[in-house]
Amino acid sequence: MKVMFLDHDGVICLASEWGGRYKKRTKAGFVGAANAPDMPVDLRFDNFNQKAIEILNDILKETGAEIVVSSDWQRWCTVEEMGEYYESKGIIKKPIAFTPNLRDCTVHGNNFIWSPDWDLEQCRSIEIKQYLHDHPEVTHWVAIDDLNMGKGEDWREAWGLDNFVLTPRSNEGIKQSGIKEKILKFL
Repeated sequence: MKVMFLDHDGVICLASEWGGRYKKRTKAGFVGAANAPDMPVDLRFDNFNQKAIEILNDILKETGAEIVVSSDWQRWCTVEEMGEYYESKGIIKKPIAFTPNLRDCTVHGNNFIWSPDWDLEQCRSIEIKQYLHDHPEVTHWVAIDDLNMGKGEDWREAWGLDNFVLTPRSNEGIKQSGIKEKILKFL
Protein backbone atom coordinates (compact mmCIF):
# COMPACT_ATOMS: atom_id res chain seq x y z
CA MET A 1 0.00 0.00 0.00
CA LYS A 2 1.15 3.53 -0.79
CA VAL A 3 0.52 6.22 1.81
CA MET A 4 0.80 9.98 1.78
CA PHE A 5 1.07 11.54 5.27
CA LEU A 6 -0.57 14.87 4.62
CA ASP A 7 -0.35 18.06 6.63
CA HIS A 8 -2.82 20.79 5.73
CA ASP A 9 -1.53 24.25 6.72
CA GLY A 10 1.23 25.32 4.36
CA VAL A 11 0.62 22.29 2.10
CA ILE A 12 -2.95 22.42 0.73
CA CYS A 13 -4.38 25.13 3.01
CA LEU A 14 -2.17 28.05 2.06
CA ALA A 15 -1.46 31.29 3.92
CA SER A 16 -4.02 33.12 1.78
CA GLU A 17 -6.75 30.84 3.22
CA TRP A 18 -5.68 31.03 6.87
CA GLY A 19 -8.35 32.49 9.14
CA GLY A 20 -11.14 31.92 6.63
CA ARG A 21 -13.02 29.75 9.10
CA TYR A 22 -13.69 32.82 11.25
CA LYS A 23 -15.34 34.61 8.34
CA LYS A 24 -17.44 31.52 7.59
CA ARG A 25 -18.47 31.26 11.26
CA THR A 26 -19.48 34.91 11.45
CA LYS A 27 -21.54 34.59 8.27
CA ALA A 28 -23.25 31.48 9.71
CA GLY A 29 -23.94 33.15 13.07
CA PHE A 30 -21.28 31.37 15.12
CA VAL A 31 -19.61 34.59 16.26
CA GLY A 32 -16.80 33.99 18.74
CA ALA A 33 -17.38 30.24 18.71
CA ALA A 34 -14.50 27.85 19.14
CA ASN A 35 -14.34 24.51 17.33
CA ALA A 36 -17.09 22.36 18.78
CA PRO A 37 -18.31 18.87 17.87
CA ASP A 38 -21.77 20.21 17.03
CA MET A 39 -20.42 22.90 14.68
CA PRO A 40 -20.66 22.02 10.97
CA VAL A 41 -17.33 20.67 9.75
CA ASP A 42 -16.99 23.36 7.08
CA LEU A 43 -16.96 26.02 9.81
CA ARG A 44 -14.21 24.30 11.80
CA PHE A 45 -11.57 24.64 9.10
CA ASP A 46 -10.02 27.11 6.70
CA ASN A 47 -10.50 26.39 2.99
CA PHE A 48 -8.07 24.42 0.87
CA ASN A 49 -6.42 26.14 -2.08
CA GLN A 50 -8.08 25.00 -5.33
CA LYS A 51 -4.84 24.75 -7.32
CA ALA A 52 -3.22 22.76 -4.49
CA ILE A 53 -6.21 20.37 -4.56
CA GLU A 54 -5.75 19.91 -8.31
CA ILE A 55 -2.10 18.93 -7.79
CA LEU A 56 -3.01 16.63 -4.89
CA ASN A 57 -5.67 14.95 -7.05
CA ASP A 58 -3.13 14.49 -9.87
CA ILE A 59 -0.75 12.76 -7.43
CA LEU A 60 -3.54 10.54 -6.09
CA LYS A 61 -4.62 9.54 -9.61
CA GLU A 62 -1.06 8.83 -10.74
CA THR A 63 -0.01 6.80 -7.68
CA GLY A 64 -3.15 5.32 -6.15
CA ALA A 65 -1.82 6.40 -2.76
CA GLU A 66 -4.01 6.59 0.32
CA ILE A 67 -4.10 9.65 2.58
CA VAL A 68 -3.29 9.57 6.28
CA VAL A 69 -3.82 12.96 7.89
CA SER A 70 -0.84 14.09 9.99
CA SER A 71 -2.16 17.63 10.42
CA ASP A 72 -3.23 18.88 13.83
CA TRP A 73 -6.63 19.48 12.22
CA GLN A 74 -7.37 15.91 13.30
CA ARG A 75 -8.04 17.26 16.81
CA TRP A 76 -11.26 18.88 15.60
CA CYS A 77 -13.11 16.05 13.88
CA THR A 78 -13.38 12.33 13.16
CA VAL A 79 -11.81 10.63 10.15
CA GLU A 80 -15.30 10.36 8.66
CA GLU A 81 -15.95 14.09 9.09
CA MET A 82 -12.56 14.90 7.59
CA GLY A 83 -13.46 12.66 4.65
CA GLU A 84 -16.69 14.58 4.14
CA TYR A 85 -14.73 17.84 4.25
CA TYR A 86 -12.24 16.53 1.68
CA GLU A 87 -15.09 15.48 -0.58
CA SER A 88 -16.82 18.86 -0.25
CA LYS A 89 -13.59 20.60 -1.29
CA GLY A 90 -13.08 18.42 -4.36
CA ILE A 91 -10.40 15.99 -3.14
CA ILE A 92 -10.96 12.68 -4.92
CA LYS A 93 -10.00 10.44 -1.99
CA LYS A 94 -11.04 10.53 1.63
CA PRO A 95 -8.35 9.96 4.26
CA ILE A 96 -8.18 6.39 5.56
CA ALA A 97 -6.82 7.38 8.98
CA PHE A 98 -5.18 9.93 11.22
CA THR A 99 -1.69 9.46 12.61
CA PRO A 100 -1.81 8.29 16.24
CA ASN A 101 -1.56 10.75 19.10
CA LEU A 102 1.94 11.09 20.55
CA ARG A 103 0.79 9.76 23.94
CA ASP A 104 -0.04 6.46 22.21
CA CYS A 105 3.35 6.16 20.47
CA THR A 106 6.04 3.73 21.58
CA VAL A 107 8.44 3.67 18.62
CA HIS A 108 10.66 6.52 19.79
CA GLY A 109 12.00 4.62 22.81
CA ASN A 110 13.13 7.94 24.33
CA ASN A 111 16.45 7.49 22.51
CA PHE A 112 16.96 11.18 21.80
CA ILE A 113 16.72 14.49 23.60
CA TRP A 114 13.53 16.47 23.14
CA SER A 115 14.22 19.96 21.93
CA PRO A 116 11.85 22.90 22.39
CA ASP A 117 13.21 24.18 19.05
CA TRP A 118 11.82 21.12 17.25
CA ASP A 119 8.87 20.12 19.46
CA LEU A 120 6.13 20.08 16.78
CA GLU A 121 8.40 18.43 14.23
CA GLN A 122 9.52 15.74 16.65
CA CYS A 123 5.96 14.93 17.71
CA ARG A 124 4.65 14.66 14.16
CA SER A 125 7.65 12.62 13.03
CA ILE A 126 7.15 10.10 15.83
CA GLU A 127 3.43 9.87 15.12
CA ILE A 128 4.20 9.03 11.48
CA LYS A 129 6.81 6.44 12.50
CA GLN A 130 4.27 4.85 14.85
CA TYR A 131 1.70 4.61 12.05
CA LEU A 132 4.28 2.91 9.82
CA HIS A 133 5.25 0.54 12.65
CA ASP A 134 1.60 -0.39 13.19
CA HIS A 135 0.90 -0.83 9.45
CA PRO A 136 3.55 -3.06 7.86
CA GLU A 137 1.39 -3.27 4.73
CA VAL A 138 2.68 0.20 3.78
CA THR A 139 5.32 -0.33 1.10
CA HIS A 140 5.78 3.22 -0.21
CA TRP A 141 5.18 6.42 1.68
CA VAL A 142 5.92 10.10 1.84
CA ALA A 143 5.29 12.77 4.48
CA ILE A 144 4.48 16.26 3.18
CA ASP A 145 4.65 19.17 5.59
CA ASP A 146 5.70 22.78 6.01
CA LEU A 147 7.49 21.79 9.23
CA ASN A 148 10.96 20.44 8.52
CA MET A 149 10.88 16.80 9.58
CA GLY A 150 13.51 15.54 7.17
CA LYS A 151 16.75 14.01 8.40
CA GLY A 152 19.49 16.55 8.84
CA GLU A 153 22.88 17.16 10.37
CA ASP A 154 21.40 18.59 13.54
CA TRP A 155 18.91 17.20 16.07
CA ARG A 156 16.81 15.83 13.24
CA GLU A 157 19.28 13.04 12.49
CA ALA A 158 17.91 11.06 15.45
CA TRP A 159 14.21 11.50 14.69
CA GLY A 160 13.86 12.91 11.16
CA LEU A 161 12.07 11.15 8.31
CA ASP A 162 13.76 9.73 5.23
CA ASN A 163 10.73 9.95 2.93
CA PHE A 164 9.96 13.59 3.45
CA VAL A 165 9.02 16.54 1.22
CA LEU A 166 9.18 20.03 2.70
CA THR A 167 6.86 22.79 1.46
CA PRO A 168 8.77 25.78 2.82
CA ARG A 169 6.63 28.53 1.29
CA SER A 170 3.30 28.63 3.13
CA ASN A 171 1.72 30.71 0.41
CA GLU A 172 2.51 28.07 -2.26
CA GLY A 173 2.43 24.64 -0.54
CA ILE A 174 2.42 21.75 -3.00
CA LYS A 175 2.07 24.24 -5.86
CA GLN A 176 5.78 25.09 -5.48
CA SER A 177 7.93 24.19 -8.45
CA GLY A 178 9.39 20.68 -8.11
CA ILE A 179 7.32 19.60 -5.09
CA LYS A 180 4.97 17.30 -7.03
CA GLU A 181 7.95 15.55 -8.64
CA LYS A 182 9.62 15.01 -5.26
CA ILE A 183 6.42 13.47 -3.89
CA LEU A 184 6.06 11.16 -6.88
CA LYS A 185 9.63 9.84 -6.45
CA PHE A 186 8.70 8.39 -3.06
CA LEU A 187 5.43 6.86 -4.23
